[in-house]
Amino acid sequence: MNTLSPSLKPSFWSGIVLGTKKVLKWLLVLVVIIGSVLIYWKYFYTYSEGYRAGLLQKFSHKGVFFKTYEGELILSSVSSNRDVALASEKFLFTVTNKSLMRQFDTLQGQSVIIHYRQKNAPVFWRGDSPYLVDSVKIRR
Repeated sequence: MNTLSPSLKPSFWSGIVLGTKKVLKWLLVLVVIIGSVLIYWKYFYTYSEGYRAGLLQKFSHKGVFFKTYEGELILSSVSSNRDVALASEKFLFTVTNKSLMRQFDTLQGQSVIIHYRQKNAPVFWRGDSPYLVDSVKIRR
């Protein structure tokens, strides 16, 4: 004897299960798409791009597992008559191009102009700074 009422047949429950699976599948797809967009925006989207000029004070190869090239530029707003920066600010940056690294090694202590791209946040394998330098010129 069938104890289920006529309105609650097995096909009714299988329809609910299939509908729930469909909703969960689309919800999972939506979460993956939104997560991908947020990760791209946070770590790979170029927030700003520009130039900075200053004295290349430090350039090093550092890191424990992922070695990156990190630099420090002194941006001086006021200088004295002996070319000494009186009021200065540090600009920390990362160089990802290995051929560009050789240029930075020879330019320490000189006044340079760099072109950078700023990301919203640094990725651990790309360096400590959100500023990624892609070109350098000697300032004359």
